[in-house]
Amino acid sequence: MMNIEAEVRDIKEHIVEISKKIDELLQERETVSMVKLAERSLSRFVESEPDIYRIEDLKVRDKRRGRSCPRVGGIRL
Repeated sequence: MMNIEAEVRDIKEHIVEISKKIDELLQERETVSMVKLAERSLSRFVESEPDIYRIEDLKVRDKRRGRSCPRVGGIRL
């Protein structure tokens, strides 16, 4: 009788673990979906914005690498 009870407890523990993993996967999938939606929305927004700078305005010389790197608002891209 004890053996069956122990097995039932073990099965319940496994079910709880599986349920938690499913919840984590669903949360991750939801997050990925929201990120994709945000990227799509932002890309449409950025594409519709007028260009206020020329490429030459955004480039600074990267002396370490000997090449030009885009920079916007003091942040190197």
